[in-house]
Amino acid sequence: MFGKEKSSKLMAEFLGTAILTTAIYSMSIRTTFPFFYAAAAGLTLGLLILVLGSVSGAHFNPAVTIGNWTLKKIDTAQALVYIAAQLLGGLAAWKLMEYLIDSPIKEIAIKNVDYRVMVAEGVGALIFGLGIAAATMKAYDESQKAVIIGTSLFVGCIIAAFASNGILNPAVALGVRSVSVSYMVAPIIGVVLGMNLYKEIFSGQKAKTKKSNKK
Repeated sequence: MFGKEKSSKLMAEFLGTAILTTAIYSMSIRTTFPFFYAAAAGLTLGLLILVLGSVSGAHFNPAVTIGNWTLKKIDTAQALVYIAAQLLGGLAAWKLMEYLIDSPIKEIAIKNVDYRVMVAEGVGALIFGLGIAAATMKAYDESQKAVIIGTSLFVGCIIAAFASNGILNPAVALGVRSVSVSYMVAPIIGVVLGMNLYKEIFSGQKAKTKKSNKK
């Protein structure tokens, strides 16, 4: 059904999401201070981009995959299988962590829709989306992309943590037991808006500047 290249991409998305989920959860249970688990998220994502970015594009987040789909960087079939791999990665991380701590992971999200949480996750995800678009639409190498995207996630998580768990990733939300409409929908809206806003407003500025200078 899948060739070696497609299988490698799906495995990269599965493993990357599982590792990211595990890193975030392992830090969140040790501290309630947002700086530390936001730093863990940003550093882990940056490392994963360096290690697996050339394989799958290093989405590790359904919101990022949907954002790339809206920009027509991936087709619908690829987006669907990426999202499935990411959700399975979050689920696998959840079960692995329960096995390692020998205890069920408690649900940490309020099931009712909380608009403050939605706004917080959405704004944080928008910042993350802007960073992703900036890194991928310019001629940066992998190390530069890792720094920009990892830092964008760090800043987005810090800001979102004012009113939410600061996750910005539906697959990670599944893995750390923070599942609600707010944590599953708001990051998608935020990342999609951030990536598309950057494309429409900022991505053509360099070319326009060069054209003006020639005149």
